[in-house]
Formats: sequence, C-alpha cells, structure tokens
Amino acid sequence: MDTLSQTFSALADPTRRAILARLATGAATVGELAEPFDMSLPAVSRHLKVLTDAGLIERSTEAQWRRCSLRGEGFRAAAGWIEFYRKFWEQRFDRLDAFLKRTDPEATKGKTRARRKN
Repeated sequence: MDTLSQTFSALADPTRRAILARLATGAATVGELAEPFDMSLPAVSRHLKVLTDAGLIERSTEAQWRRCSLRGEGFRAAAGWIEFYRKFWEQRFDRLDAFLKRTDPEATKGKTRARRKN
C-alpha cells in the first residue's frame, strides 16, 4: 500500500483519530492512551501499530514504559494532497462566483437602471 493510502486508512478509524488527538497534547504511554477506551490493551496496541506503520506516531521505550508521540512527517503527504485539492476547489468556486455575479439578473437590472439615469 502506498504511503498516502496507508495514512488515510489509519485516519479512517475514530479510535485512531482519538489517539492522535490525545497525542497532540503531548507524549503518552500506551496505558495512558488506552485509558479512555473500552477495549483491551492488545487492541489498543494494534491501533498503535497501524499509526506507527503509517508514520503518524513513533514509539520509544523508557525503562519499562512504552511512550508514543506524534510524527509530523507522517502527516505531510496527506496535507499536501489535501492542499492540492483545496486550491483546486477554491479556484473553481471563485470562477463560479464570478460567473454568478456576471449573470445575476438582479445585478443586471441595477446596471440598466444606473445607465438610464445617466
């Protein structure tokens, strides 16, 4: 699977998005990340593996603790892809807005009245 597909696949799950939101506030242990979820520690570990494989988080060992933190690199491909389409649609909407302003009958009536007064 390519990097972008792997990233979006990882982001598709609400539990993984919640884990990422928690990690946005700072690094956490696997146990701390598992606390709010009604699932087993192995299930949370599987979610963390998906996030790690997608390059969205990194895991490190400190004594007996496994700490997780966000990795900015993993979000770059997704952010670039989204930005490309954001610009694309923004340009399309700008063109549509210009077209609607040019063809608005109310705007045309106002211009005609203004010309008649002069």
